[in-house]
Amino acid sequence: MSLDQNQIDVYKEKVGEVGASLVTSGMKVGLGSGSTSACVVRALGRRWQEEGLRFIGVPTSEETARLAQSFGIELSTLGKCPELDLDIDGADEVTRQGFHLIKGLGGALLREKIVRYAAKRFVVVVDERKMVDNLGDHTPVPVEVSTFGWEATAKHLEKIGAEISIRYKKVSVRFKEDCEDFFITDGGNMILDCNFGLVNDPVKLGQSINDIVGVMENGLFIDCTDEVLIAGQNGIQHLRK
Repeated sequence: MSLDQNQIDVYKEKVGEVGASLVTSGMKVGLGSGSTSACVVRALGRRWQEEGLRFIGVPTSEETARLAQSFGIELSTLGKCPELDLDIDGADEVTRQGFHLIKGLGGALLREKIVRYAAKRFVVVVDERKMVDNLGDHTPVPVEVSTFGWEATAKHLEKIGAEISIRYKKVSVRFKEDCEDFFITDGGNMILDCNFGLVNDPVKLGQSINDIVGVMENGLFIDCTDEVLIAGQNGIQHLRK
């Protein structure tokens, strides 16, 4: 599907507004990371300032926290709010059947997954380019790993079929031995982008990845999505399980 950047930006803003409309006063809300999630936060910020909407946000990244704070949104942590009413986040791929996800190209996958499982309801906001029949269609599986011994962790990931690219601060390039310019997550870990091709059994693959010592978490979000908002040429689709 070929869309210019202006169209994509319009789609993201529209789906962000619809996502933000799900928040009501008094809620405790997980605030996702990435460009589409930022549209949700901006829409929530406008509602905060113009409508007097009041809720507590738990951000999944430092970048999201800074954006929310710029609007005056009240923020908290899972330590103070261990149970959330709603979590709204984006995704890099969403399957049309089952709403399985790949997340983490923005680098916040561990915190995103922790926040998701603290929420009673998980809503994903995407544009129509992100919808796929099988995970791995055009996106690698991000894997967050400890910086200590990451080389050994990478070798084990290769043994289960991963073609690995290290995430650098600017770009992700083919695995090489020495580089000091790694992308480091808010939690102090590295990201290894792992291409497994089409993922036919995401549950098995996710377990195999997480069984490797040194892996913090993987970007497969399986059977955990309640609703998907999809922006496209036909407006906003609101899909529920």
